[in-house]
Amino acid sequence: MLQYLQRLARHWRRRAGEMSNPLQDKATRARRAVTAQELDALPTTASLEDNLELLRQVLGESSDLQVRRLYLGQERVLPAALLYLESMLEGRLLDEHVLRPLLYDAPVVGYRNGSQVLLALQRNSLLTRSQTRWLDQMAPAVDELLRGSALLLVEGEFRLLSIEIKGYQVRAIQESEKEPVVRGPRDAFVEHLPTNISLVRRRIHSPNLQVEKMALGRVAQNNLALLYIRGLCSPRLVEYVQRRLQNITVDAVQESFYLEEMLQDSILSPFPQLGNTERPDRAVAALLEGRLVILTDNSPQALIAPGEFFSLLETSEDYNQNYLFATFVRFLRYTAFAVSLVLPSFYIAITTYHQEMIPTKLLLSISAARQGVPFPALVEALIMELMFEILREAGVRLPRPVGQAVSIVGALVIGQASVQAGLVSALMVIVVAFTGIASFSVPHFSLGQTVRILRFPLMLTAALLGLFGVMCFILVILLHMASLQSFGVPYLAPAAPLRAAALRDVLVRLPGSGMHRPAGAEKS
Repeated sequence: MLQYLQRLARHWRRRAGEMSNPLQDKATRARRAVTAQELDALPTTASLEDNLELLRQVLGESSDLQVRRLYLGQERVLPAALLYLESMLEGRLLDEHVLRPLLYDAPVVGYRNGSQVLLALQRNSLLTRSQTRWLDQMAPAVDELLRGSALLLVEGEFRLLSIEIKGYQVRAIQESEKEPVVRGPRDAFVEHLPTNISLVRRRIHSPNLQVEKMALGRVAQNNLALLYIRGLCSPRLVEYVQRRLQNITVDAVQESFYLEEMLQDSILSPFPQLGNTERPDRAVAALLEGRLVILTDNSPQALIAPGEFFSLLETSEDYNQNYLFATFVRFLRYTAFAVSLVLPSFYIAITTYHQEMIPTKLLLSISAARQGVPFPALVEALIMELMFEILREAGVRLPRPVGQAVSIVGALVIGQASVQAGLVSALMVIVVAFTGIASFSVPHFSLGQTVRILRFPLMLTAALLGLFGVMCFILVILLHMASLQSFGVPYLAPAAPLRAAALRDVLVRLPGSGMHRPAGAEKS
């Protein structure tokens, strides 16, 4: 009689909840999203059926949600249920590490009573999975379920047992395609956050390496990790980054660029203010320089803060080869950066306004090459630059074998046909081709995109004002860069403001004995 009255009371409580809670209406549940406030307000109960109904209401009619009912113990059994998303875990691990201990191993070790099995679960002395925890709130239980854990619900127990048993597919560690090296490690970050953290910890065996995890996103929360080394990274930098991340409001973080764009101090600037890499060795080098690294789940890119201008022109291979050759290559890189930015505008200014600066024989050669070309130098340069940019973009978007063929054949055929048709001069084709090759020497992709953007207004300025306009525009760029900051660090540091001691790893690469303290640590 008492059990009947308890069931009747539970029934009417459930009916009353359906009338007061819109989540209980199945028609409404199918159309209406569950907000974070509603999820936080949902309580857990000691009733197995009530907890199951609440979880079904929150998750809706998801076809991959599986409910496995079972009984704990062989005497005075306790009804239980196991909830999991079959797309987020591996069935073999579920059978071996959860179902087998509960159904077969418990009676063998003497837990024949359902209460004894529950007590063993509470003492963590039955399941073979190490990462289990009891949850007394519905919101964290749902979050654990969505991240690949299984939930065990037991009649009479208001808490839910979360069992981490993730088994979804993860891309294998491969060589970086964006940052290849001749000498150095070949592994690269993947889209799995724990794997990326392990790649860093394998290289830094120090208790001072700190990993702080956060979750961002209002609709779909995504995990990210802040990595830094105590004693090397400035505490003010860590607090500043944490505060900036906590102030970000976004529906979901699908890629690390979402964070990069929101963490920049100057959103309107075309210059990247954070470094990014998919190489663990470069991320480790940044940590050892006193910087902070941000790893995002579902993204193979690591963000590096602060990201000054000169750090964007360095590569990990600079430290994997002889310091003399590394210094030579670094000078080549700076030269290529300048060439890719100003060469077309310099050619336009010289041929349009300053012919007296050209040697006579070269001037005659240029004049002969431009005979029959119907366009001025500016239009000629714009046509070729736009054509080169379209070919580059097409080569990136097409499948790799086809894209390489289109880029190479398209550049040769279109360039040669344009010269023969008299639309552009041969020298302009050479200038644009050399500019494009020089832009490929910029190691940081985002910085290369900045050069591609600034090249066009610089050409317009050269066509209007000649070399005077080119120098004025370059001066404006330098003033803008000098005004920028990356997480409180001047963008042109250590050149502006000048710190001579920190220049030992900027313009040149001294041997290891000449760099007792990394320059990056001084910047932080």
